[in-house]
Amino acid sequence: MQSLSTKQFDLYHNSLPLSCMIRTLNEASRIGKVLDVVSRLADEIIIVDSGSTDDTVKIAESYGATVIHQPWLGNGFQKRVGEDACRNDWVLDIDADEVLSDELLASIRKVFSDGLSPVGGYLLKIAFVMPVGAPWLDFSLARRLKLYRKSVFRSPAHKAWDQPIVPETVKLPTLDGVILHHSFANLTDLHSKLNRVSTNRAVEGKPRSLNVLRLRVIFLLPLFFLKSYILRGMWRAGIYGFAFALSLAYARWLRDAKALEIAMIKECSSDHRNQIL
Repeated sequence: MQSLSTKQFDLYHNSLPLSCMIRTLNEASRIGKVLDVVSRLADEIIIVDSGSTDDTVKIAESYGATVIHQPWLGNGFQKRVGEDACRNDWVLDIDADEVLSDELLASIRKVFSDGLSPVGGYLLKIAFVMPVGAPWLDFSLARRLKLYRKSVFRSPAHKAWDQPIVPETVKLPTLDGVILHHSFANLTDLHSKLNRVSTNRAVEGKPRSLNVLRLRVIFLLPLFFLKSYILRGMWRAGIYGFAFALSLAYARWLRDAKALEIAMIKECSSDHRNQIL
């Protein structure tokens, strides 16, 4: 185990040798709650802001954060700007709508006190906080590499993808506690976000053949829904879980439909050029 100190940390005091990295764009309505927590944990907060016109920057600076003004480069590239700016090797990567639970705070402090994993990273559990109902604390949890050494793991140099790649042979420990993800204000907000994401990933994702895309568009929508609703346990959230699962399935289907459209337009353009030649 990699031990940074023999000093015992409590839940609310003593900053750790940890840099918290957050990407922002007009997050004034919620960034304060995020910073309230991480300012009690990390000895450095890096904000990578892509052009906020509200009070995001002012609020961040009031917490002592270092703000980097960086026009949007794409998901992975934007995170790499933040990683490069962090003075600590250990990085906590969170979004501007993610709040660490007290249990997770205690878990992070404990591993820094007792000795950090030699693997160089930890998976953190992410729980959805919906506009209605209680947070989904015991189902549909995502696990992401959000606490890691940047000398070991890096965000990909990619416009669409931003999750560090973990080799299959590497087994990362998971910490107790959750990140509370306040991901959308209502279904209108959700669908706006999902539409943007589906476009980005259709454009920047791995190309597929026309025939494969046609088959995916025709057949996979029900499977996308069942994966979320049944396998991820969203049925436990009642009718709202049904609506959310259907929204996610549609967005995943829409990504393939948009990729198909892009491929068909390229094929038509190619045929037209060949006719001219």
